Amino acid sequence: MSGTSGTSGGTYLGMPAFPEAAHDAVRDTTLRGNLRHATHTIRAKRAHAVAEVSDWAELREAGKRVKDHTLRHLDRYLVQVEETVTAAGGTVHWAADAEEANRIVAGLVRETGESEVVKVKSMVTQEIGLNEALEAEGIRAYETDLAELIVQLGKDRPSHILVPAIHRNRGEIREIFAREMSEWGRPAPEGLTDSPAELAEAARLHLREKFLRAKVGISGANFVVAETGTLVVVESEGNGRMCLTLPETLISVVGIEKIVPTWRDLEVFLQTLPRSSTAERMNPYTSMWTGTSDSDRADGPRTFHLVLLDNGRTDTLADEVGRQALRCIRCSACLNVCPVYERAGGHAYGSVYPGPIGAILSPQLRGTGSEIDASLPYASSLCGACYEVCPVAIDIPEVLVHLRERVAQGGTATREGAKVVLRPAKGHAAERAAMRAARWAFGRPGALRAGQRLASRTRRLHPRTLPGPGRAWSESRDLPPVPAEPFRDWWRRTNGGEDGAK
Repeated sequence: MSGTSGTSGGTYLGMPAFPEAAHDAVRDTTLRGNLRHATHTIRAKRAHAVAEVSDWAELREAGKRVKDHTLRHLDRYLVQVEETVTAAGGTVHWAADAEEANRIVAGLVRETGESEVVKVKSMVTQEIGLNEALEAEGIRAYETDLAELIVQLGKDRPSHILVPAIHRNRGEIREIFAREMSEWGRPAPEGLTDSPAELAEAARLHLREKFLRAKVGISGANFVVAETGTLVVVESEGNGRMCLTLPETLISVVGIEKIVPTWRDLEVFLQTLPRSSTAERMNPYTSMWTGTSDSDRADGPRTFHLVLLDNGRTDTLADEVGRQALRCIRCSACLNVCPVYERAGGHAYGSVYPGPIGAILSPQLRGTGSEIDASLPYASSLCGACYEVCPVAIDIPEVLVHLRERVAQGGTATREGAKVVLRPAKGHAAERAAMRAARWAFGRPGALRAGQRLASRTRRLHPRTLPGPGRAWSESRDLPPVPAEPFRDWWRRTNGGEDGAK
């Protein structure tokens, strides 16, 4: 995997802005075929699973309210989590950013005397570049999720929240296993084919030896229940259960937004998350642990560390519009319905959070100072499909427009806990001029009326495509025709439509 930029939340070095990256991606026919097949399949299954639930709208609203309540009182619930985890035998660590989190985790692993760890699939450890940080300390991290294993063996990057290797087909996976497995442990079987069953068996055999000898496990968490200090991981393969129960030491890195107040609140998400992500009624493996095990014969770690990560989340929370991105439960439903993601793929977003949610989350966690982050709010058609499927009702189009305004106009924002004034990003002068002209016209009814009449009377002279930079937009879209008369004139002439077509 490419190096990350330290505390920036996983910006890949040399990553171009989204338009340039997407330009190359849409010309990769293999990639587009893989994405089209996978997203359409997942989308159809999810729609069927959701349709089975008669009160889906009520569950969606309940999830939204639980998340909003928690975020409003996050200070109180964070303290409660520290108290309950500590009371159960765990140790809580606080990390302000990626660098601090990596330093804490590396130090905890070194204290055990071990030089390798097994990992549960975790977006947040990808966000902070933990594998690379551990490697720099002489510690090797083994991914145990099948898709993450494919990405790691292929020296690749994740391209989907739920299915990180969605951009790979079976033939490519077989080649990766045959070529790379021997460098990481047990080699692939001789004569391995691209049969899904054979590929899964090769991965199982390769990982089994790692599970059996590992003394340290690293995980994230889907949820943390504040009232008991319980962490929850949901998954479909069982590798997470192995990582959570076999190692003597478990280190969990969790974003501070993953808290839910009570077990009753958790019940809502255990219904909506599996249906929205894997289109299952419930996840095959739902693992929960509270603190530590006090016996060698009992399942679970004898030493447990919880690293609570901020890394831009408090700054995001300060934004009244953008904070709704912190409701996200990482189901990836928005990716599977997004026409932009389907064509461009996840790598074009330059973040471990691709798709619509990445387009609003990454620029808030990392800021909009880099070229890639300033371009992400524009990586959308604003069709609204992402909002329709979100199980916690994040209005992604609203946040996208909000962030576009920040990029184009600048203004105040919170960075590292302090209010700052952002300067407009480069390349948006024409957009700002257009918005200023629109504001001037809409504030002067006479000028607006004159402009509308002029446009109507000259409509036969209007071009069918836009000139200059607008040409790329109009090459694939029809420009809306200008009506023969402005709406105001029609309203006045027809007495609000009551006089018919006079």
